Amino acid sequence: MQRPTCSSQRDLRSPGKLSQDLGSARHSSYPVCFLSCHARAKMIKSLLAALSVPVLSSLASPAAAPGWGGHHEGGNGPHHGGEWGPPSPPHGPWEHGHHGPVCVVEPSSDDSSPAILDAFARCGHNSGPEIGKVIFKNETYNIKQVMNTTGLRNVDVDLQGTLSWDNSDLPYWLNHSLPVGYQNQSSAWLFGGENVKWTGNGYGTLDGNGQTWYDFVNGTNNYPGRPHQITITGTSDSYFSGLRFVQSQMWTMTVIHSHGLLLEDIYVNSTDQKRAVGFEFSSLNTDGADTIYSDNITFRRWTVDNGDDSISAKANSTNILIEDCKFYTGLGVAIGSIGQYPDRFEVVENLTARNIEINNMRYGVYIKTWTGVHSGYPPNGGGGGHGYAANMTFENFNLINASGIFAITQCTSYNSASGNCDTAEFNIRDLSILNWNGTTTSDVIGDMQCSGASPCTGLKIEGVGGIVDTVNGTHPSQYLCDSVVDPTGFNCTGPIWEENSR
Repeated sequence: MQRPTCSSQRDLRSPGKLSQDLGSARHSSYPVCFLSCHARAKMIKSLLAALSVPVLSSLASPAAAPGWGGHHEGGNGPHHGGEWGPPSPPHGPWEHGHHGPVCVVEPSSDDSSPAILDAFARCGHNSGPEIGKVIFKNETYNIKQVMNTTGLRNVDVDLQGTLSWDNSDLPYWLNHSLPVGYQNQSSAWLFGGENVKWTGNGYGTLDGNGQTWYDFVNGTNNYPGRPHQITITGTSDSYFSGLRFVQSQMWTMTVIHSHGLLLEDIYVNSTDQKRAVGFEFSSLNTDGADTIYSDNITFRRWTVDNGDDSISAKANSTNILIEDCKFYTGLGVAIGSIGQYPDRFEVVENLTARNIEINNMRYGVYIKTWTGVHSGYPPNGGGGGHGYAANMTFENFNLINASGIFAITQCTSYNSASGNCDTAEFNIRDLSILNWNGTTTSDVIGDMQCSGASPCTGLKIEGVGGIVDTVNGTHPSQYLCDSVVDPTGFNCTGPIWEENSR
């Protein structure tokens, strides 16, 4: 996109006058242009100081990140030349020192979405060393329309205020939400690009005002047209930090067709304010984050309080790292559901979740695949898919009043079908549960319902002696299995869903 040019009069304004004008946003629709590198640097410094925005000239790489090998073609395969280890978090190139156009978004008392779309169109597409910037002030921006801001390049986003979705017209959202490209799901906002840095400063908020949706769907699973909060799509080499998501309409953040992302220090709270937590409750489908067709994605220091999966790795999620997170009241870290499409081969491979705190949740980790019998169509039907989930490590989990610990089910079939748990050809293998502690109300370490058509192999559970069953004051000792072959660290003690399984 060709950006508007600047007149010489605007170019030659003094730094103080330019800062004053842009601070009041009287010229926020124009790019900021300069006649020389020296003048440009001087004016940008004054501008950012006037706007109380820190100079984002550098971003320290994570100390724990040994390096970033970039994107693996195809998005699948081992991350370390065939030897499995934790994925290395991406950490570059986010040193944005070459400033380009700056757009300060002005809120509207009615609908701010046109101004938001305009800001990204003007300042979100930059070439060479130029870095654009989109600034949201510490105010509330009402959003009444779907937004598509994809194809961005070299842009910083500074969210200081609140983006608030207006749900007064639910039929609009049901009829206009944008296709995600998976499971017939849809989204309120498609966002993405290359070399994007989005900071929320610890308080920048996306408020989906989801209680309206929780009441409307009333526990209906995957209601057609119900929008996800935001979908990160077609995004690479990018960084998201310090964002808050509250009362998301459905799934909070969907990461699809993306690679090389670091998402850290992010807070999600999508809880029903009217009903208690339970499986049949209206904040179902409020996942914290989901990865689909994506590679080399790191979630670090997330706090998620919701009514469904905390973070879920779905189809073709490879080299995923989840670390140093706290999860509350939902279902746990999830793999799947997967194996829903009979004509597709899908994988989840090379995933590590470590240093995770689980509070009042159904599980620490659970894995769910569709049966091998195709019944209906997505989102609530399907099955018969092929593929595998492999090389997964779940280490250093601390359970606080969890109702369960670990589960595998290959019985997923939402379209009023039941049984067929031994028909799934999607394979689960090479999975480790290591060094878990804490409290639970279950005497079962693992409920592992694997498929007879493709048994689970390479399952290891070690270092779980620190878990206490608070019902009877003992350590859980049950391992309930079906079609688990040659496990390490445990012996199966009985069939799944035995009478003594709480």
